[in-house]
Amino acid sequence: MLLVASQSLTAGAIAANFDTARPTVSKHLQILTECELLEQKQNGREIYYNINAKNMKQVADFIEPFRKMWDDRFNKLESIMKEYKNK
Repeated sequence: MLLVASQSLTAGAIAANFDTARPTVSKHLQILTECELLEQKQNGREIYYNINAKNMKQVADFIEPFRKMWDDRFNKLESIMKEYKNK
């Protein structure tokens, strides 16, 4: 997602950044587009993908409470491990 956060890219340009077959990347792009997390715009024969920031914000807002919960749990585990190490 970081690749298309600041610029529109074609599927080929996106796939060039991964050690994965282009059809696999295309399938992922299709799923992200269907979920409306990516937008696609056609320019001639090329299709360019860019992030749908509004919908990504909704996902981030949904995930935030879970991120905080896991941060709290890892911080607690870290405290327990430090106490154990000091004993």
